[in-house]
Formats: sequence, C-alpha cells, structure tokens
Amino acid sequence: MVDLVIIGAGPAGLSAAITTREYGLSVIVMDEFPQAGGRLLGQLHEELNGEWWNGIKESKILYDKAQELETDIRLGVSVHHIENLNNHFVVHTNSEPILAKNVLIATGAAESPAPIPGWTLPGVMSIGAAQVMTNVHRVRVGEKGIIVGVNMLSAAIARELLLADVDLYGMALPVRNVVSEDQSNPREVMDRLIHIAHLAPSKFIKFGSKFAKFKFIRNIALNFYPKKGIKMWDMPIHLQKAIKKINGTNQVESVTMVDVTPNGDIIRNTEKTIEVDFVCIAGELYPLGELAAVIGCPFEYNEALGGHVPIHNRAMETPIAGVYVAGNITGIESAKVAREQGEVAGLSVVKSLINDSSIKSEILKSITKVQKIRDEAIIQFHPHINKGRKKILESYNVKIKNKTVCKGDENE
Repeated sequence: MVDLVIIGAGPAGLSAAITTREYGLSVIVMDEFPQAGGRLLGQLHEELNGEWWNGIKESKILYDKAQELETDIRLGVSVHHIENLNNHFVVHTNSEPILAKNVLIATGAAESPAPIPGWTLPGVMSIGAAQVMTNVHRVRVGEKGIIVGVNMLSAAIARELLLADVDLYGMALPVRNVVSEDQSNPREVMDRLIHIAHLAPSKFIKFGSKFAKFKFIRNIALNFYPKKGIKMWDMPIHLQKAIKKINGTNQVESVTMVDVTPNGDIIRNTEKTIEVDFVCIAGELYPLGELAAVIGCPFEYNEALGGHVPIHNRAMETPIAGVYVAGNITGIESAKVAREQGEVAGLSVVKSLINDSSIKSEILKSITKVQKIRDEAIIQFHPHINKGRKKILESYNVKIKNKTVCKGDENE
C-alpha cells in the first residue's frame, strides 16, 4: 500500500508529487495521456513583463524534478473507479488495482464546444485540439481557418496559432441554440471581452477596456461595433457576426456567416460564405470531476469556477478524509495556480501522515502564495474567481460542521 495515489500528471499532480516525495512519502502518479504535463503542454504565451511562458518547458522542469526524486509515474494508465474502504482506498485502473492511504484527484478540465450544423465534418476540432496539434505535436491544422466562439480560451490559443504562422480569418460567435445561449449573446460576450483586452498589443484597446467596465459604455460599444470587427494581432474579432453552419462534402470547405443584432438574433438576408479548410470551435472549460463524484465527494455548482466543483477547503482537503483535489478540477484557472495548489495539497497529505508541527505553517505560506499568483495571473477565465472560491469554502465549512454534529448525535 502506498501513501498517496495522484490521478493526473499535469502541473497540479506533478507539483504534489514533488512535494510529497521530498518528505519521503511513497507516491504513484497516473495519467491516461502518454506524456506528462496535462494542458500545460500546449501553452505558449507572452507574459506582461515580456517573458514567454512555454508550457512544454515548464512541464519538463516538473517532470524531471519528480523523476530525480524517484517518483513512480505511470503514463498511459486510466483510472475508472475508486473504492473508499475502512482505512484505505482501492484505485482501479486499466492495468491493476492499487491500494493507497490517500488519493489526490488532479484530473483538470475538459472543453464543452457548442455544436453547430456541420460540426462532424473532418477539419472541425475544438480549440484545445488545435492547440495540442500545433504546440505539442507540431502538426499544421490547416491552411486557413476560423474560430467559432469568443472567450479567454479562444483568444489565448488564437494568439498561439498565429505565432505558428497559421492563417486565421478571424473569430466569430456561434449562432444561438439551446447549448450556445451564453456564447452566442453579443452582450454577454462583450462583458467577458474586457477581461482579455490586456492580452491585445493595441494600446487603444487596452485603454478602451478601462471604460468598458461600465455597462452603459459596453452597450454603446456594442451598438457601434465595427462590421469588420476589431483586430487583435491583425485578426478580426466579430461580435455582430455568427457562424450559421459549416459546409463541405468530405471535409470542411467553407462556413456560412450571418450578421446578428446586439441581442444575438440573426439578421435576414445577410448570409456570406467564407472559404476555410478548418474550423475551431471554442466552448468553455469545465472541471473534470467524475472520479471525485464516484468516490462520493459532495459537489456544488459554481459559475465563477466553471461548473460543478467538488467541495474543498483552502488546504485542498475534501469532506472525505484522505481525499484531496487540486488544479482545474477545483475551478478553471491558470496552470501557475494549479501548480501551486498541487504543492498545498501535497503538504496537506504530508501533515496527515507525519507528525511535524512546522508543516502547518508551510501550508499557510503555500496557500498565501496561491492567492498571490491568482491575483497576478494575466489569464483569468472567470472574473469573479475569488467570490467563487469563498462560496466553496463556506460550503466546505458547513459540510464539516454538519458532519461533526452527526457524529456527536451518534455518540449520545
């Protein structure tokens, strides 16, 4: 039996592995992907100070450090079930069951692209798939494409595709349907755009975003939004145009674009055919929490964190003793935040197994570091992340309090 099984070899999982191995714990890290690093692998962007964040390089640093500490890292291994027994866990994989005293679930996030007619054609992919193909596998996704969906994720990856000399017609909204309601409403998208304006090279856009924080300014801006879009990195972002359908026989050949009102309604007789050979659909990211649900973790829907999130505290502990979470499963944030959360989770596991009073202070320092990095992050997927975190912490405290009360009733 090992001290800890970590599910997920992304920045959170690898960081937790390093932390726990430094204290001499026996640790197994598993990931279904054949390469460690998770979503970190596809990331490449310029920081505000001019330095470049290279996800492949950062993941190699973490992986090499974990290897130096002789961490048991098993790639290409998927976990499909976790049993919570009396004093240990059984982690069921596609190779063998593993017994562990503690489990850290760092499974990250998944994409939820909005379907539009023609989205099953070859040449249509999620924006994340385009990122991995371009930055990880060095495969050109096509000659000329378009991105359907305007959000933080699509803006960041569009920049990466342009750096790889991929020709992009631009970014446009999906037409409104049951699934894409939030993503096809220009007003709601405009509200989110102010949080990615700092990524633009244009000083005019950055300056304008300060005024766009006021709702009436955003409404004015939307009503007078240029028909040709506003350019970021010489690529137009369209808020009054939407992709109605993707056309092609055996593969993507074009898309049908229409004009839309500030409320997202299609304007009749405005159809235009745009010739492209690939389409990236950019939906939102949501926490990948199935394994936490299987083991019995309580969940709460929290829009500011990206969806249904397992309830946890700042030390990355869940209400189930011995079960910890870290990374995007706890809420959609940057890889830097996930990495530091992994350290917090690792220290919490150490505290549960080693009698050392100094570890508690190390956890508090690490929690403070997480918040500092969160506040300084240039990529913020959700504007109210701190409110979301506070709400989850309150829910955790309520769960623990009720659990204590129930135990007290049993003893009476």
